[in-house]
Amino acid sequence: MTLLTTISYIALALGIISALIILIDIIKNPQPMGIMNIVWPINGLYLGPFGIWAYWVMGRSKKEHNHHEENHDHDHNDQHDHENMHGDKPFWQSVFVSTSHCSSGCTFGDAAGVPIVFLTGLTIAGSTLFAHYLVEFIFAYIFGVFFQVFSIVPMSRKMGDDMSWGKGFWKAIKADTLSLVAFEIGMFGWMAIVHYLLFTKPPEPNTAVYWFMMQIAMILGALTSYPANWLLVKKGVKHGM
Repeated sequence: MTLLTTISYIALALGIISALIILIDIIKNPQPMGIMNIVWPINGLYLGPFGIWAYWVMGRSKKEHNHHEENHDHDHNDQHDHENMHGDKPFWQSVFVSTSHCSSGCTFGDAAGVPIVFLTGLTIAGSTLFAHYLVEFIFAYIFGVFFQVFSIVPMSRKMGDDMSWGKGFWKAIKADTLSLVAFEIGMFGWMAIVHYLLFTKPPEPNTAVYWFMMQIAMILGALTSYPANWLLVKKGVKHGM
């Protein structure tokens, strides 16, 4: 076993353990917004221990366990739910959570597209990399918009706007397209470096090294997506979370 393979197994194990730690805590402390129960464990898969820290500091639902407080009047509960959803986070943290929400949908879609290309042997212009680009972009877009819809509609309804799912779908496209493209730029750029520069023979999806490279690609995708989310939140195209 090479050193890189060993490092890959360690990184993947840390990702899985981190996702499980987050998931276990979410089962005990569900998120006010349902889709985030999926988002945070996915983030743990590629962010590893940093994903745990981000969840604990910026995402963990702080439920009140005091019986007296649970029986406050309706207006107080509405305000409490609103604060749980939006919080009083610094702007950069709200953007980070919005970015992680977008990135998790992209990550899920990209990971779902990989085995399709691998098992079918699909190529475009003789290149498996281009096939990965196409299939994974399509899947990332579908899941990214799906995740965004299940964020926008519940958030809007919580704030008193009885938004339809159709309108939510359109707003999700507007809110997620730029950030998704920015995510894929970072991810696909790293995939190209791996494919053409780092290896004489690129790793296959049935190896630990491949998925370690994908972890790095997802981290870089989140980094390139952050400025796009900053702009979208600043302009009011999407809400900080």
